[in-house]
Amino acid sequence: MLIMSATATVVGGEVEAESIDKMKAQLEGKTFRYQEVSGIGLENGITRRDPSDIIRVGETYYVWYTKVDHAKLPRNFLHLKTSGYVGTIWYATSTDEGRTWTEQGQALGLGKKGAFDSFAVFTPNIVKFGGKYYLYYTGVKPTNEDKFFFENNSTTDFTAIGAAVSDSPDGPFTRVSEQPALEVGPRASEEKAKSAFDSYRVDDAALLVRDFDGDGDEDVWLYYKGRNIDHGRRGPLFTKMGVAVADRPESEHVRLNQGKAILDKSHEVMIWPWHEGIGAYASLTKTIEYAPDGLDFTSQPLGVKVVPKPVAPACFREDLTRPVDEGKLISWGISMKNPGGPSPFLIRFELVDE
Repeated sequence: MLIMSATATVVGGEVEAESIDKMKAQLEGKTFRYQEVSGIGLENGITRRDPSDIIRVGETYYVWYTKVDHAKLPRNFLHLKTSGYVGTIWYATSTDEGRTWTEQGQALGLGKKGAFDSFAVFTPNIVKFGGKYYLYYTGVKPTNEDKFFFENNSTTDFTAIGAAVSDSPDGPFTRVSEQPALEVGPRASEEKAKSAFDSYRVDDAALLVRDFDGDGDEDVWLYYKGRNIDHGRRGPLFTKMGVAVADRPESEHVRLNQGKAILDKSHEVMIWPWHEGIGAYASLTKTIEYAPDGLDFTSQPLGVKVVPKPVAPACFREDLTRPVDEGKLISWGISMKNPGGPSPFLIRFELVDE
């Protein structure tokens, strides 16, 4: 169940305080319930992980995810079989709100030799913008191009976020550019100085369509997790969420909040429109948080504990195909089970009354 464990500090006036109370009231007595699914569930020798948010087109629901076929991996890649670092992006469809799925095939393969995404593409997410479907994803290139191998060494194996586009959710998806939509932040140039929170990894995109600059035109908000190169192999314990914005997916994505993180302890990124603001799941604290402006999650922390916690969750979001001014609480989605192996798979969750 969701355990109410934190009291909001009112620092922004009555409107903000009322918003926080309203959020907490909606979560009172709610719990996450999990269900096995067919089509993208447990399959020995197959990794399926890191689902996208779910969209509905007509009467069909779509989800994208990372897939690895263990039998097709070279022997020296097998230690990475349960991770996304040897994966490509696949997709599946459902007509019964995600209870049964039909795997449709690969949605995006590897980039060209030498490109930022030439070794693996994984952790996808989706958004409809300007009548087209944009598939955002994480890309990595090999540590050593000649040996074509990925070390995951916490020093030089940087990631970047790319985007591909299609007229249909069924594809084909083609890359918007050979260059990433978002690269890692700056590394400290002086001894004892701090590198950016996202100086080693940017990953796990989550999208929002909303007017940012008040010009009346919709913009793309790219929420993502960042990992600091200063933390080395302990980095996953300190990942944080950041956000960048672009006037369209083909444009430059500019970091907001002066390039600083907007939410600590957020190793897995799930966001959604909620009332006038944005809800988020912070996986390391196992809490649901809220930002009235989509940026400030910390002045008035919601701090509602999630028990039992989902792993790499993604939710059904109507706003990803039809932007909304005011959102509602999530109802269901897809998350991951058994991420450590031997065959990670996807399950369904619902947010229900206890």
